[in-house]
Amino acid sequence: VALKRMLNFNVPPVKNSTGEPVWKVLIYDRFGQDIISPLLSVKELRDMGITLHLLLHSDRDAIPDVPAVYFVMPTEENIDRMCQDLRNQLYESYYLNFISAISRSKLEDIANAAIGANAVTQVAKVFDQYLNFITLEDDMFVLCNQNKELVSYRAINRPDITDTEMETIMDTIVDSLFCFFVTLGAIPIIRCSRGTAAEMVAVKLDKKLRENLRDARNSLFTGDTLGAGQFSFQRPLLVLVDRNIDLATPLHHTWTYQALVHDVLDFHLNRVNLEESTGMESSPTGARPKKKNKKSYDLTASDKFWQKHKGSPFPEVAESVQQELESYRAQEDEVKRLKSIMGIEGEDEGAISMLSDNTAKLTSAVSSLPELLEKKRLIDLHTNVATAVLEHIKSRKLDVYFEYEEKIMTKSTLDKSLLDMISDPDAGTPEDKMRLFLIYYISSAQAPSEIDLEQYKKALTDAGCDLAPLSYIKQWKAFTKMASAPTSYGNTTPKPLGLFSRVMNTGSQFVMEGVKNLVLKQQNLPVTRILDNLMEMKSNPETDDYRYFDPKMLRGSDSSVPRNKNPFQEAVVFVVGGGNYIEYQNLIDYIKAKQGKHVLYGCSELFNATQFIKQV
Repeated sequence: VALKRMLNFNVPPVKNSTGEPVWKVLIYDRFGQDIISPLLSVKELRDMGITLHLLLHSDRDAIPDVPAVYFVMPTEENIDRMCQDLRNQLYESYYLNFISAISRSKLEDIANAAIGANAVTQVAKVFDQYLNFITLEDDMFVLCNQNKELVSYRAINRPDITDTEMETIMDTIVDSLFCFFVTLGAIPIIRCSRGTAAEMVAVKLDKKLRENLRDARNSLFTGDTLGAGQFSFQRPLLVLVDRNIDLATPLHHTWTYQALVHDVLDFHLNRVNLEESTGMESSPTGARPKKKNKKSYDLTASDKFWQKHKGSPFPEVAESVQQELESYRAQEDEVKRLKSIMGIEGEDEGAISMLSDNTAKLTSAVSSLPELLEKKRLIDLHTNVATAVLEHIKSRKLDVYFEYEEKIMTKSTLDKSLLDMISDPDAGTPEDKMRLFLIYYISSAQAPSEIDLEQYKKALTDAGCDLAPLSYIKQWKAFTKMASAPTSYGNTTPKPLGLFSRVMNTGSQFVMEGVKNLVLKQQNLPVTRILDNLMEMKSNPETDDYRYFDPKMLRGSDSSVPRNKNPFQEAVVFVVGGGNYIEYQNLIDYIKAKQGKHVLYGCSELFNATQFIKQV
């Protein structure tokens, strides 16, 4: 909504106005591009009158009679470039929107340039948009994508980090969170764990919100913005969690659709990039093998299939794609049949009048064609994506890994020794084996003995694993207080339903033989459990000493005692140090069962296990 308002020159768009939109140009930097692209498609931009969208630092031609909307970070180089645009008189008028608040001195630089270029009257508006975060779903956001290594897990947890570096990282995170709450139009009540990076974020965010509220003239939380958010009557709870409370989940192999896509495919800012494998049989012997086509698909909120099934276990997704395909084929045949009837007897007037009821059928068939084509596009898209995921599952035995890790995390009996899993040459990549071992290491109540450890290390090395992450996890485990009581992950394991017999007997696209049909049981991961305690005001040793901040209180107090005793309706969970789709999905499943409650999930960056293991 905030973006649409900005693109409409910061006036809320009027519904059902008949006139053409005002044509304009959109100029953004990489940050702006990352914020807009998951939310608005090119077509939607065009409907709002954006004829051209260009990067700020590209070579742009002057378009003297068109207004330009800028959406950029207030960095030195961006400002220099904007001043240059003013001097070159590129556009008719300039609407300058900064993603994050611009400093006084930089504003003066722009003003000086405008005076120098005699363009003061053309700078129509300058706005701080406070949109420095990327929304991926209605209930999920991530901080930034461009310089994400600056706020990565590794950056925060480096042993040799200096205080000033840490301050900078924390300020970056706080700036984005502040933007997030300005856009929501709500002031949260903040809870965080003590002695972690999350606590530093909480202290700074509390201070920043507090200062903004005190400054009555410039407060961003007054009047028309407040209550414009969805959360008008009750304040949301913000739970700041540190990644270190749970390192097993980001390494875990997963079984739900969205998390699998993120784990095994190249899935980034809601776009998945696939290499299409071309058929082998078409190339004659001796010919060069065909190049693989790269295809990218957007998985967005408008994709109904994705919205419905992104949290489903993979076997269910395969089944649903198949059903969609069959129902589409039935409709397609119907259209063809009607057309042929019309085509044959279309000459004779009398025949057509007899066909009047068919005509009605045909009109409805024709009018539903665009809808059918869109359906077909989505079916093809998900067939391709699901097939690509399935190839990984089969070649790496991911179903076996998933089930085995769940058993480890829930302390169930194992049907096969860990050494056998590691030394099985057919199961998984070296990285899969490393992930499995690290989960075992993190979840075990006492660390394995040196003798056992040597045995595991040898097996891992033989399997081609890089042992670097182990030394970090070893230190981490020794260092965390959690070592005394490892985080429990509930005690239910997935139940296999027999191998896909029912689904896959008829000519399905998906050859699922040998893949286990595992069904998930809802069990709360650590992050979800912490949220549950704080949101429902349950007393629990895990969260009882969480600090409590209320930026609206005159004096900040260092207490763990919440003033508000009622359960919260709305909550935002933010993981400092990075998050993943497994946790996101777990929160969504948890909140579904709670009537009328909402939860949003945010993280400083979104990584899959491959990216995470590199940082460890």
